[in-house]
Amino acid sequence: MPWHLCIEEGKFEAAGLDVAWREYPEGTGAMCKSLRNEEIDVAVILTEGIIKDIIAGNPSKIIQNYIGSPLIWGIHVACESKYHDIQDLEGTTAAISRFGSGSHLMAYVNAQHHDWDVDELQFEVINNVDGAIKALKNDEAQYFMWEHFTTKPLVDNKTFRLIADCPTPWPCFVIAATEKAIAEKPDALQKMLKVLNAETANFKLKPKVDVLLAERHQQKLEDIRKWLDLTRWSQQQISDEETENVVNQLFNLGLIDQKVSRDKLLHFF
Repeated sequence: MPWHLCIEEGKFEAAGLDVAWREYPEGTGAMCKSLRNEEIDVAVILTEGIIKDIIAGNPSKIIQNYIGSPLIWGIHVACESKYHDIQDLEGTTAAISRFGSGSHLMAYVNAQHHDWDVDELQFEVINNVDGAIKALKNDEAQYFMWEHFTTKPLVDNKTFRLIADCPTPWPCFVIAATEKAIAEKPDALQKMLKVLNAETANFKLKPKVDVLLAERHQQKLEDIRKWLDLTRWSQQQISDEETENVVNQLFNLGLIDQKVSRDKLLHFF
C-alpha cells in the first residue's frame, strides 16, 4: 500500500521518478527469476528467498530492509482434511509456489521447529494460491504455508482450515535491486527509497488507514487492525546480525552450500 500511494499521489513523479508496479502472484521464486533476467530493477521480496538466490548467483543486492517485523506464515489444510494437529502433517506433502519460494523455504523452518527430518520433506509445485486450493482439495498436497492474513478469507469461507502459525525468525521483506540498476541508476534508487521511507515512517498514523487497507484488500477490519499491530516498516538497511542469522539458518538447513559475507548480499549507498 505505501508503494501504491506513492504512485497514485504522484510522490515518485514529483521526485522525477517513473516507478511502475508489477504483481507477482507466484511469489519470491518468480521475482528472483525476473531480477536475474533484468525484467525488473527492484523487488520487494522475502528476505530468506533473495538471500538464498543471491548466494546461488543472482546478480542482485539488498538495498534496504522493508518490513522489520516477522511474517506470520499460516499452515493450512483443506477444510475437510483429516489432519487437525501440526504433528499430523509430518511425512505429508507441502504445496509450494515454486522451489526457492518462501513457501518452500519456510517448510524447512517449520520442519526444524517440530524436529522433523528435513531430508524427508515432500513438495508439490502449485504456482499460486489457486493452485494450492486445487491441490489440497484433490489431496495432491496436504498442507500449504502462506501469509496468515492474506489467506484468512479462504479460512473464513471454509476453503482452508488453519492448523498453526510459523513466524519467520527474521525481518520478513527487503528491497533488492539488480547490480545493473545499482550501477546505472544509483541516484534514482536513493530517491525512490527516500520517498518510500517518508511514506512508511508514519504510515500507521494515516487517518483511517485501517479502513483503506481493509477495502483495498477485501479483508475484515478486525484482521487488518491485528495485522497493523504486528507489522513494522523499516527505513534502514538490514543489520549484519539479522543477515547472519538468515545465512546461518539456510546453511544449517542445507538450503545453501556456503556462507557468505554481508558484502556479497548488501549494498550501501
